[in-house]
Amino acid sequence: MNRILKFTFLMFVSVAVFGCNNSKPSKTITQFGEINVISPADFKEKSANHTIIDVRTPGEFSEGHIEGAININFFDKNFLEQMAKFNTNEPVFIYCKSGNRSSSAIKKMSDLGFVQVNELQGGILNWQKSNQPIIK
Repeated sequence: MNRILKFTFLMFVSVAVFGCNNSKPSKTITQFGEINVISPADFKEKSANHTIIDVRTPGEFSEGHIEGAININFFDKNFLEQMAKFNTNEPVFIYCKSGNRSSSAIKKMSDLGFVQVNELQGGILNWQKSNQPIIK
């Protein structure tokens, strides 16, 4: 019984220490191009004069979005068709609520040939947490 307790405690401590790291923005190079996961401040600075895509639902978008963002619902059956309208050689900035949908969208965008995709780290939740402005 004592062994099981020690093992459980060590597992808990390991998860707490290694699972709660302070992840930093990253860059991934794919066969098509690069994917950058960037902080809200960098996203705001670098996205000026570029395409910003919000892949949340229209309802979420109407509750607040980044200025200049275009709403293309990731769950829409025409998602790929809508994404194909953009120039795949130009930088694109993408976000969702927390980063899950935008990560999935990026995989599909890579298949379409997008070469420079910039993802907002932590989505709009992180954007708001960083006191960045939203449009309602």
